[in-house]
Amino acid sequence: MGKTIKQAAVIGSGVMGVSIAAHLANAGIPTLLLDIVPNEQTGVDINTASYRNQLAASAIKKLQKVNPAPFFNPQAASLITPGNIEDDLSRIKEVDWVIEVVVENLSIKQELYKKLEQVWEKGIIVSSNTSGISINEMAAHCSQEFQEHFLGTHFFNPPRYMKLLEIIPGQYTKQEIINEMKQFCERELGKKVVRAKDTPNFIANRIGTQGMLVTLNEMIEGDFTIEEVDAVTGPAMGRPKSATFRTLDLVGIDTFYFVSNNVHEKLTNTSEKEIFKVPQLLEDIVSKGWIGEKAGQGFYKKVKTDKGKQILSLNLTTYEYAPSTRPKGASLEAAKLAKGTQKKLKALLGGGDKYSELAWNVLKHMLIYSAEKVGEIADSIVEIDEAMKWGFNWELGPFETWDAIGLERSVKRMESEGLTVPSWVKAWIEEGNQTFYSQKAGTTFYYANGSLNELEYAPEEIHLSSLKEQNKVVLSNSGASLIDLGDGIACLEFHSPNNAIGSDILTMIQQSTEEVRQNFEGLVIANQGRNFCVGANIMILLMEAQDEEWDEVDQIIRMFQNTMYDLKHFEKPVIAAPHRMALGGGVEVCLPADQVVASAETYYGLVEVGVGLIPAGGGCKEYMLRVSPESTPADRDVQSEINRVFETIATAKVSTSAAHAKKLGYMSESDRLVMNEGHLIYEAKQAALKHAQHYAPKAAERIRVTGREGKAMMKLGARQMQMAGYASDHDVLIAGKLAHVLAGGDVPQGTLVSEQYLLDLEREAFLSLCGELKTQQRMQHMLSKGKPLRN
Repeated sequence: MGKTIKQAAVIGSGVMGVSIAAHLANAGIPTLLLDIVPNEQTGVDINTASYRNQLAASAIKKLQKVNPAPFFNPQAASLITPGNIEDDLSRIKEVDWVIEVVVENLSIKQELYKKLEQVWEKGIIVSSNTSGISINEMAAHCSQEFQEHFLGTHFFNPPRYMKLLEIIPGQYTKQEIINEMKQFCERELGKKVVRAKDTPNFIANRIGTQGMLVTLNEMIEGDFTIEEVDAVTGPAMGRPKSATFRTLDLVGIDTFYFVSNNVHEKLTNTSEKEIFKVPQLLEDIVSKGWIGEKAGQGFYKKVKTDKGKQILSLNLTTYEYAPSTRPKGASLEAAKLAKGTQKKLKALLGGGDKYSELAWNVLKHMLIYSAEKVGEIADSIVEIDEAMKWGFNWELGPFETWDAIGLERSVKRMESEGLTVPSWVKAWIEEGNQTFYSQKAGTTFYYANGSLNELEYAPEEIHLSSLKEQNKVVLSNSGASLIDLGDGIACLEFHSPNNAIGSDILTMIQQSTEEVRQNFEGLVIANQGRNFCVGANIMILLMEAQDEEWDEVDQIIRMFQNTMYDLKHFEKPVIAAPHRMALGGGVEVCLPADQVVASAETYYGLVEVGVGLIPAGGGCKEYMLRVSPESTPADRDVQSEINRVFETIATAKVSTSAAHAKKLGYMSESDRLVMNEGHLIYEAKQAALKHAQHYAPKAAERIRVTGREGKAMMKLGARQMQMAGYASDHDVLIAGKLAHVLAGGDVPQGTLVSEQYLLDLEREAFLSLCGELKTQQRMQHMLSKGKPLRN
């Protein structure tokens, strides 16, 4: 399992240091956060701990206001203890891992390591979060024993959300420590770890910086606007919406300037050194202080107008801001319409206009440079591809991109344009190879050292696509498949558009339970799509409602309810494994499970009111079972808890993490959180195997409801929200229907009702709301605009 880190210390409480401490706290690791003692101030007692620890303490306090939130739950901040380097450095003897995150200055780091070694004990791992300073130079004056426990661990910002972690061994780092830290960081911190070599800026920043500088130069030479460049280098190229210039604004143009200069200064090859020379354009922008979002302006600037916020873009000739415009071109439109990154790239490059030319000029230099660096910055193409995908959120790494656009064809074009392609790439093609990666019988092979090598995954990494290629699909239709995970466990995978639940998925759930009943020991509900499930297919519901086919709507809801009820009372264990967005019906699929094993980054919520409806697939019923089961004493006041449920559903609250979902009551204490999303299906499978050992199906349950009195309390709350301006008339109507369901109707307080009784109330409320014009308008707006309508 690798090394277990029980306690850690972070030295340096700047933005990066405190954010790393926060993510260690997310993983449940008590962390000591140290910084320097502040300069002396008059009028205060400089000898108190509160004064001497104030830099670290202030940094922890500021984290509570950071967006996006660095903590899964704000309470995790209690695991971070502030301190200072002068008084508390000796406390590193209490920890297993020390992470240095001080200013990027070699002499300052070296001086810190001299002090650190004086209190360091053998066995404690020490690492630097440097983004580019040599690991070997930093520890050059330390003993070999210290250096054996020393390495680079380069987190990407923000540490909670960015999955890449580059591990950079020093010349004396023990192999066992490298392996142990890789396993620990992947499993406990949820990181995608790549091993980099001790070269300037390591892997991701080396390739990424080169790509950014090439893009800047192409923009200047081609006289493109920043909007045109961002239109080409964003999703059309398989990269984030932030593309080039929004990314620079987010990262900080001054930070990029520093990183570029760092490589420029350290390289000795003249031609390569020239690549990293910062253009005058950046010099000018940094000198003006327009360094991005943290300064309020960079390449883009947000301003307030009478009509709300407006985004302005920088004219690179006049250095003035003007309203941002959206570029139009045949290749951009073709890429937008294409499905999948490979097809988008081909459409973009094949458009025959100036945007196609820009895309090609940016890509060709990046691909050649990446190939030149194999063996120098990383051992194989895999580390380079993984680093760019996880560090810069590219859909495809450089060598995967090369495969996508056609390796042999693109190399011929490069050479025809006078570029020099690395000899190993040409030799690879001459041997008859058309790609750097190949698939065979569910196994991925990749180029390394002149031959194909099998890409090996950790046992915790289960890839459903590989299992499909190995003919492990048991059942399948247009919306879902049942896949054999081995060891008697099957996985139900959704693969409809956006993984929205329709009759095809419900039918597959029914067929899957029958198959599992006969031939398996347990069922996992999971997939590896962008999101677990965004809810039910509201387009079908809207069409039926507009046609007033109420029997059809009733049948759809009954099918959903019956399927979820049967899933809950199934005689084999069911484990749900949601990730990313699990909304509406996606939550209702998870609620019947024996256990939810969720990715830490799961955004979970019953959001039906956003389209003018209420949960009707058992969501209300299951939530009520948690707060007011039959075992609840009749004289116990549960109204406050039910009010909380009412507010959560009525305001469509979505959790900011799986830990937050527990706090909201969507998940129970027995549900598990998995830090590494890539391990999710494996962990869910292990849970299913454990449940299968001694499994007893769930019995039907009854719910103790608050009846008409409870309903009145909830409706009063909705009216108060309306009076405060937070709810419209239609919101109040929906809230009234929800209150009726959660209260169990107009029965006396304390009445015990069956699960089916509450399901019937859910369905009746849902049907009546489907007939409301304003609900239909909300559904239509969500389908066309992708966001809720407030009417």
